[in-house]
Amino acid sequence: MKKYILHIFLLISIIAFGQNPMVKAQIETSQIRIGEQFNLKISVNEIENVILPKLELKGLEVIDSAMIDTLGNMLVQKYIITGFDSGAYYIPQQQVFVKNQAYLTDSLLVNVATVAIDTTKIKKFPIKAIKAEPYTFDDFKIYVYILLAALVIIGFWIYWFVIRKRKMEIEEPTFRALPPYDEAIYKLNELDEKLLWQNNKVKEYYSELTEIVRGYIERELKVPALEKTTDEIIETLKDFNEAETISTSKETIDKLKALLQEADLVKFAKSKPLAIEIEEDRKDAKLVIDNLKPKPIIEDDELE
Repeated sequence: MKKYILHIFLLISIIAFGQNPMVKAQIETSQIRIGEQFNLKISVNEIENVILPKLELKGLEVIDSAMIDTLGNMLVQKYIITGFDSGAYYIPQQQVFVKNQAYLTDSLLVNVATVAIDTTKIKKFPIKAIKAEPYTFDDFKIYVYILLAALVIIGFWIYWFVIRKRKMEIEEPTFRALPPYDEAIYKLNELDEKLLWQNNKVKEYYSELTEIVRGYIERELKVPALEKTTDEIIETLKDFNEAETISTSKETIDKLKALLQEADLVKFAKSKPLAIEIEEDRKDAKLVIDNLKPKPIIEDDELE
């Protein structure tokens, strides 16, 4: 009876052992030279629910790994490994999970040897000097940017201070080259072309209109009319008329006074004259310029 029990126990052990998966790690060589490559193969005699390890090595480097291969009922993973430092290195035990059960491979020893060099057969060469790298655009781009910025600044300076100034001098009308009367008539015509009061710019219209008349008086009669008030201008002209130093009439002075007062009301009291009144003021401005002139000086020789 005891003999049968022993046989049954041995049979169960053999069956249980045969059912356990086998994990195995193999290398094609245990001796390599620095830089040489060799294969590591991990195999498992099971193909379902298998998790292979991620190699972590010391002193050795994994160059590449092949796709997992299935050979019959066996799973195979290959790695390409090398070493760049001489010495003896262990590939440690790798943990493989099969159906949530961990199994370990054997550890493997790999010797990495240096390459023997026969110095008697190697021709010696002198040490070469350091070779300068060729220049690239990056070596000079900061200077290029500085040069471009300088050219832009110089170009702007030339345009602003030379070309633009000349252009302004050409475009600016040379009123001072005209006689006072011609200048005033020219400006009146320019004012008409602007159509200021027709575009509801009555204040601007009267400002320019009275400035033309005042400028004419200042140039023609040598009176600082642009700086004087309306009353001061009228009093000065009355004095000149009484002294008979100007050729004008009381009616002309009265029309000038009415024009300047109307302009003051528009500019400071926001008065809004009618279109017919604006046209009359324009005619009065022309009349004042036509009839307000200095008396010619008669020399003593002409009196005799």
